[in-house]
Amino acid sequence: MLPREKILKGIESRETIARVIDLAEQAIRTWEVVLTDFLSPLELAETQQVFSRLTEVNILAWGGYPQAERQRVAIACSELLLEQCQVTIAAVNISGNFLFDTASHRDFLGAILDTGIIRGKIGDINLLGERGAQAIFIPDLVGFLELNLKKVRSVTVKVEPINLSELKVQEPRKKELTTVEASLRLDAIASAGFGMSRSKMLGLITCGNVRVNWKEIIQASSQIKSGDLISIRGKGRLKVGNITVTKKERYRVQLTRYV
Repeated sequence: MLPREKILKGIESRETIARVIDLAEQAIRTWEVVLTDFLSPLELAETQQVFSRLTEVNILAWGGYPQAERQRVAIACSELLLEQCQVTIAAVNISGNFLFDTASHRDFLGAILDTGIIRGKIGDINLLGERGAQAIFIPDLVGFLELNLKKVRSVTVKVEPINLSELKVQEPRKKELTTVEASLRLDAIASAGFGMSRSKMLGLITCGNVRVNWKEIIQASSQIKSGDLISIRGKGRLKVGNITVTKKERYRVQLTRYV
């Protein structure tokens, strides 16, 4: 048995990680490859964090394309090697004429959930403008979706299975920048990276709108390190790169902003 309480210590997504532990124990017991549902970025990060320390199991995550936010995780005992093809997922086109009734990500997700499919069975949803969207699912649900998803907002839609190679994924726009700061406080680095005042950033942090490595952080004084990912709802993401100390003992920080 895996050390459950030790693994769950300090974990935010305790319920999800507990289910992943159950699957891991099943994989060890049966020598089979088992799969999670789609995990959110935080759930995925915490899964990778805790299972990287365990020698009993191997894990492999995949969401259909390299930058997918929501991914399934394959789990096997350490003696078995895992391949991407073992993480089974499927993709569909959800097509319709959205020229006069534009639909958002929330609209598509809401319409899918209204069919009875739960969130964990749904991967990323990528918008295609007036043509509709493409979405990723657990394969067993594609037929159900074809029969039951008929409208998004006021628009009649058609669901068609597609190959993962047909996914139209736009590369995120990014901007490289460098800032020199007196400290590595979250509010200092984030305000420089997102181009806003420290006071405004402080408000966003204290209201719970800022996440570091997908975890909600409400302390503006939290220390940032190289490799951290800072995200703000509606503002994009900020990747912290190399950090060096200047001759005046300030911090020169390389940043990449994704919008």
